[in-house]
Amino acid sequence: MYFIGVTTRQSSINRVFPLWAERLGLGDCELRGWDFPLRDDPRRYRAALAAIKADPGSRGALVTSHKIDIGAACRDLFEEFDPLTAALGEVGSIFKRNGCLHGRAVDPWTSGCALAEILPDGFRWEDRAALILGAGGAGTALAWHLARGGDALNRPARVLVVDRVAARLAHLRALHATWPGAVPLACHEAVSVEVADGLIANLPPGSLVVNATGVGKDTPGSPLSGAAIFPHEGQIWEFNYRGDLRFLDQARAQQKERGLRIADGWGYFLHGWTRVIADVFNCDIPPKSELFAELGKIAAGLR
Repeated sequence: MYFIGVTTRQSSINRVFPLWAERLGLGDCELRGWDFPLRDDPRRYRAALAAIKADPGSRGALVTSHKIDIGAACRDLFEEFDPLTAALGEVGSIFKRNGCLHGRAVDPWTSGCALAEILPDGFRWEDRAALILGAGGAGTALAWHLARGGDALNRPARVLVVDRVAARLAHLRALHATWPGAVPLACHEAVSVEVADGLIANLPPGSLVVNATGVGKDTPGSPLSGAAIFPHEGQIWEFNYRGDLRFLDQARAQQKERGLRIADGWGYFLHGWTRVIADVFNCDIPPKSELFAELGKIAAGLR
């Protein structure tokens, strides 16, 4: 199984995977990291997918940081895309069935599972908003979950998305127009960090702020300036669990004064990896099962 990312050697999965494989009875298998620079040459993505497809010993891959780029560059190399994956244009799970290569977007479901564990019991959105920093594959999938998926009677009043790449925002706007009954969506191009700072300053109390940019893991820094003020009693979610995590540090510095509820990306890591491993090795790992909880304990021991 391959792990396609930017800094794969630094991930905890390298130590966790052998223990998970043993617990799941996967037999003689190996995880191999495959690093690409962000927004790499599409020909390199195609060569990687062609190699996975042609190699009978390769079962598939988890993709992080390149989901939309691989979806765009390699669409014709996949025999199977489900309708939501085709619409979102992002691929997080690559696996084989009966000689056919499948691509699937898992983030709409894994982000929802992780978010449900982060929000307090009985949380009601009411007039609260959600601000997603980053319109890559993970950010786009979370926007879908918040605006269209999940509980139709308990959604944010609005979803705001910020990204530096105008084309990604245009793609998300076009997608949103095809989602019947979706909550309002506003997209903002981040020409500077002050754009996100200003949006956060105007969020209602209790709103959600998510760092889905990869900044803090794939590249150092934060998508916010040091002057950003989080919403009172806000729900703050850093998708990353490793790296310099400056966004997380900014939130923790304001946690007591602003009454923030803060979570990193560890739960998202568990849900994402178990879902893709289930695809790649054609096994069942339900997100609320005893098996999932056991795998989580194994991983926590190595964190």
